[in-house]
Amino acid sequence: MPTSRFSRLLAGSAMLSLALSGCAGGASGPQLPPANYVAMQEGPGEEYVIGPLDELTIFVWRNPELGAKVQVRPDGRITTPLITDMPAVGKTPSMLAEDIKLQLSQYIQDPLVSVIVNKFAGTFSQQVRVVGATEKPASLPYRANMTLLDAMIAVGGLSEYASGNRAKLIRFDKATGKQKEYAIRLGDLLKRGDSAANVMLMPGDVIIIPESTF
Repeated sequence: MPTSRFSRLLAGSAMLSLALSGCAGGASGPQLPPANYVAMQEGPGEEYVIGPLDELTIFVWRNPELGAKVQVRPDGRITTPLITDMPAVGKTPSMLAEDIKLQLSQYIQDPLVSVIVNKFAGTFSQQVRVVGATEKPASLPYRANMTLLDAMIAVGGLSEYASGNRAKLIRFDKATGKQKEYAIRLGDLLKRGDSAANVMLMPGDVIIIPESTF
């Protein structure tokens, strides 16, 4: 009888150890290469694509009455003098300027049009989304040379019960047309200062942070 009781205690201890190691352990899966805290060579990122709620200034040289300051509507369109419901979302500023130029060519000769983005919201494909056990889950506009550390600073770090080393990064692979999942070590990065846990981000990345299971 004592032997049976001792065996049950050993089994219970083993199960508890496994549970604790599962909570403390990191996420399994492929990992991204580490990034520098400061980029060795700063360079431009992908060309910006206009998104819903972006605020734009449209300038028409020598015809200021045809220009405007507009906000892209939730349906992705804008309206300016002489132009109604022009699609703007998914275009770069230079592409939109060219489309406006074509429309205005019906009314004036050889218009010169510039489009300036004053306030950025961006499309979802150009945002970095951080969800789960963080202080301030958010969608962040992607910036050139943005790293995992930059994103975590922007959302206020991990919450009290976050399991940072079980976090995952979801990235769309344009070459294959499929999503890829990477293991990231937020606990090591933010609590231990492990520079090897810092990785480069890409537009459209989604960072998912689970909570501890106890």
